[in-house]
Amino acid sequence: MSQPEGARTAAEPAARIEQELQLYYWMKLVRAFEERVSRLHRQNKIFGGVYSGAGQEAIVAGICASLRDGDFVAPLHRDLGVFLVRGVDAGRLMAQLMGKETGLSRGKDSFLHGGDLEHGIFGSTSMLGSSLPIAVGAALKFRMKRENNIAVAFFGEGASSRGDVHEAMNFAGVHKLPVLFVCENNRYAYSTPLEKQMAIEDVADRAQAYGFKGHTVSGNDLLAVLEVTERAVARIRKGEGPALIECKTYRYRGHSEHDAALYRDQEELIEWQSRDPIPRYELFLEKKGHDVKHIREQIDERAQKVVQEAVDFAERSALPKAEEALEDLTAPSPAPAPKGK
Repeated sequence: MSQPEGARTAAEPAARIEQELQLYYWMKLVRAFEERVSRLHRQNKIFGGVYSGAGQEAIVAGICASLRDGDFVAPLHRDLGVFLVRGVDAGRLMAQLMGKETGLSRGKDSFLHGGDLEHGIFGSTSMLGSSLPIAVGAALKFRMKRENNIAVAFFGEGASSRGDVHEAMNFAGVHKLPVLFVCENNRYAYSTPLEKQMAIEDVADRAQAYGFKGHTVSGNDLLAVLEVTERAVARIRKGEGPALIECKTYRYRGHSEHDAALYRDQEELIEWQSRDPIPRYELFLEKKGHDVKHIREQIDERAQKVVQEAVDFAERSALPKAEEALEDLTAPSPAPAPKGK
């Protein structure tokens, strides 16, 4: 009997099969974590705003799967999944959202500004797009120190119209820096639709003006994101300069949890939900010969366990002490230079 199209072959390496399932787990974990965070926010257990990335999981999974230790990532406010895929402890991440002292910023800020440099993650900024110059600075450091790492900057299509975004891309293009720009084009800059904030259809077209390649891909197609990212990252590591990947996608929830998104047509939402990245990837797994029903049950159970343990850890953790409020505000003073030097 002939095999279905895309079915697994006996020679397929085990590492590739493991990666297929790991990518699926990451998307399911990020979705489960996001859904729980939204629920916790409605229960007034989250400090600060919550900006759900539900519907955009294939982007963070596909981009981060192509990175390695030592790379630098500047995520968006909607990229909570970057932390999970890069290996940040889910409990610390949940504690950050709850403002607990075990969180990434020791309970001194909302999720928005929490980074984890041990995992190469810079905290996002309230002014979206301003993280691009920071990522370019990291890329310049890699170049100056001859380190074969890359920097990645996530941004939205709305931020792509900001001045500092273009300054960062221009500088990176001129100096051929090892940086990957990732535009998560979910069609709305808060409530402003795409066609009312830019006069072109594709953000990727802007890359040509700065002397590097731009790619447009479906952000709901994990395999497509992974393929274009692997090729772009390989070129960047070879010293061929930056690249821009525009991922066309859609956010299921409003700009934030307090935004009911009444400016959107419900049919538009339903249409995009029919392109959900998770069942789309499940279809791929099925064609490869996986028992998707069995795998889904196992991975759902595993993801929910991680999320519940993260919630339990965060809820057990204490709030920061008032007397510690002024700690960590400035970098330690450098040691005085020896006399005579």
